[in-house]
Amino acid sequence: MERESMEFDVVIVGAGPSGLSAACRIMQLAQESEQEITVCVVEKGSEVGAHILSGAVLEPRALDELFPDWQSMGAPVNSKVTQDTFYFYTSQQSALKLPGFAIPKPTHNDGNYIVSMGNVCRWLAEQAEGLGVEIYPGFTAAEILYHEDGSVKGIATGEMGVSAEGEQKDSYVPSMELHAKYTLFAEGCRGHLGKQLIEQFNLSEGKDPQHYGIGIKEIWEIPADQHEEGKVIHGIGWPLSESGSSGGAFLYHAENNQVYIGLITDLSYSNPHVSPYEEFQRWKHHPETAKYLQGGTRIAYGARAIAKGGLNSLPKMHFPGGLIIGCDAGTLNSVKIKGNHTAMKSGMIAAETIVAALQTESPARDLVDFDTAMKNSWLHEELYTTRNFSGFMHKFGSLIGAAFVWIDQTIFGGKLPFTVHDTTPDHAALKPAAQCKKITYPKPDNTLSFDRLSSVFLSNTNHEEDQPCHLRLKDSTIPIAQNLPMYDEPAQRYCPAGVYEIVEDADGKRFQINSQNCVHCKTCDIKDPAQNITWVTPEGFGGPNYPNM
Repeated sequence: MERESMEFDVVIVGAGPSGLSAACRIMQLAQESEQEITVCVVEKGSEVGAHILSGAVLEPRALDELFPDWQSMGAPVNSKVTQDTFYFYTSQQSALKLPGFAIPKPTHNDGNYIVSMGNVCRWLAEQAEGLGVEIYPGFTAAEILYHEDGSVKGIATGEMGVSAEGEQKDSYVPSMELHAKYTLFAEGCRGHLGKQLIEQFNLSEGKDPQHYGIGIKEIWEIPADQHEEGKVIHGIGWPLSESGSSGGAFLYHAENNQVYIGLITDLSYSNPHVSPYEEFQRWKHHPETAKYLQGGTRIAYGARAIAKGGLNSLPKMHFPGGLIIGCDAGTLNSVKIKGNHTAMKSGMIAAETIVAALQTESPARDLVDFDTAMKNSWLHEELYTTRNFSGFMHKFGSLIGAAFVWIDQTIFGGKLPFTVHDTTPDHAALKPAAQCKKITYPKPDNTLSFDRLSSVFLSNTNHEEDQPCHLRLKDSTIPIAQNLPMYDEPAQRYCPAGVYEIVEDADGKRFQINSQNCVHCKTCDIKDPAQNITWVTPEGFGGPNYPNM
């Protein structure tokens, strides 16, 4: 059956910081030049912000450029950082508070704000719609469309109302094609279409493999006498150090007596017994964390992968017919532990490149000018000066690696005359389970620590049950025949939502996928040692519904 289609100048996949910033900037420039440009944004979440999860301490540099009057315009950016603390957690009971001079310069948060990026994106969407952008939440971008010459033509939305057996139900809604002169892919970390584009156009040639972390976050309401609005706490060390893993924790005192807390576990860890979710639960019991949470109430939970390879892993971002931007490409600055301002800037550069192309009589299909604009921007400078972070941390571990990062950033300003590479993909870092120390995690106390299912409940995750599974196995035998004996099937532990289980019944052991629980974090697509799991879009509106992450 031939699909219906709609034509736009620009189609943007994803209503996150990069996609919405690109949409706003395109329309601003169109108004300035009195040029008519049509822009459409598709967003798989039930509403803008529903799938946005970030720490987040926001550096307002890109926002200042995009909307200089954002404060008077009512942007939800209110809690200015007032205290900036960094701990090295030496054990489950002790921590060393590091002096300011011991923290790399880019990690300091002077002038930054504690925000809910979900709410910032909702505000950006309001600005975009006010400028004339069409935004369609609840619509997935399921397929890339190509012209006969191989250039990108646009995307096709996913069908809705298809049963698990592939039959059309009474609620069936067909796919629709969205054609564009240029398509921007802004899906966030490990976007499933971005992944295809990188392979299709060989965009990562000559680059290190992308490196990732899994960020797990909760929001708590705490007693007023324990709350210090504007206080930022970061830390490294325990509990990840016990397994030789790296990553870091955060605790941000936001407005309304809320704290945003989380743990980022680098997915380069080698011990397959590690559970990032359980490591986070352990960290909440550390005295320096627990003192803020006692008497509080946990009100939200979520998880999302983070692309943290930096410049060494950044693919070519242009291809015939479009651009890949923001965390879909991997523009996060991992030394600053921030990716929102860089994602926004990449979207703005994309917008300026596209508008310039549309002003010519024969617009170029491949926006090679994006490379020049990118290299002349502060975004490239940031990523260049922090390019060695992943290499140092992965090669030398948290303590020695952090010392090298301090020297690189504080003494040399990120301009060491050499580059440290990490060429081992995260999925290839696992050692056989028999070679690694087994980890026994404590049971949750249901006061500070909780089980996965009660956590997923707080994420408001829901999927239509009778639909094709969106977690595809290339070979259904691998989990039991290969991953279980070799790695004790790590999917049981690296998934922060209890999606994957080994179930034993009369017929023996089988690999069970509870796709209803999936919070769209993408960790399985990244960390599976056989690269056997592929995440594709479920029906629109599915997944988490974060109120203010």
